[in-house]
Amino acid sequence: MASPEFASVQVGDALPPLHLPAVDRRMLALFAGASGDHHPIHIDLDYARRAGMPDVFAHGMLGMAWLGRLLTAWAPQARLRRFDARFQGITHLGNAVQCSGRVLEKLERGGERCVRVEVRSTNQFGQVKIAGEALVALP
Repeated sequence: MASPEFASVQVGDALPPLHLPAVDRRMLALFAGASGDHHPIHIDLDYARRAGMPDVFAHGMLGMAWLGRLLTAWAPQARLRRFDARFQGITHLGNAVQCSGRVLEKLERGGERCVRVEVRSTNQFGQVKIAGEALVALP
């Protein structure tokens, strides 16, 4: 996909969604190894149950990484100026996540033409897991 240009992007435009497979234990183990986050709440069922959870669940930063993939599939990483998120729910095993985004505003910041983009991840039940915004500079 070609990188968007400021002149062609309109407020309300949707980013192409990112559909992900259901979260499973293998995915969590691989992310733990890649990220260095080996907290047992994400990989050890016994630990998770002792903490009052029914099972292990996805790392928050895994969900953030998926939103980063959504953004960088739309525009090159070098154009990302800000990326903020609020964690709003636990992504449980079996959740099939979809990441989506839409352009909220066109503006100039620091001499660059930018767009402010709303991003969010939801599970297959429509529950929001992460919501945030990004600022992307466009040519």
